[in-house]
Amino acid sequence: MKSSYIWVSGGGQDRGPACHDGEMAYDEGLAARVRDLVGDELGLTEKKMFGGLAMLLDGTMTCGVHGAELIVRTDPAEHEAQLAEPGAHPFDVGGRQMKGWLLVAAYGCEQDTDLRRWVDRGVSYARTLPPK
Repeated sequence: MKSSYIWVSGGGQDRGPACHDGEMAYDEGLAARVRDLVGDELGLTEKKMFGGLAMLLDGTMTCGVHGAELIVRTDPAEHEAQLAEPGAHPFDVGGRQMKGWLLVAAYGCEQDTDLRRWVDRGVSYARTLPPK
């Protein structure tokens, strides 16, 4: 599913409207950028999760958009090292940190190369897991 919103790369530009779907609110511009990177992956589906939008590969979450941030599922063994990268911080549910799940603030994935690196990590890790 492709978005009709076109995001134009560049610092400080509007990322587009937030999507408000009932209780869900996420950055549709960031979602469109993520779709552009993963849209051709075989077995990809979108699902509303965690109050945002998730991209699943054969039923396993790879990445998505949570509010104005990117959410990425990565190898838990690399979790601590990735937290040191710009914009990365833990994703917690109910005050509990989920190892291997990270949020990346907008400034950490504003550049297309940074977004691609994070999305590729999520897709690569999901490919190591069995399909659901």
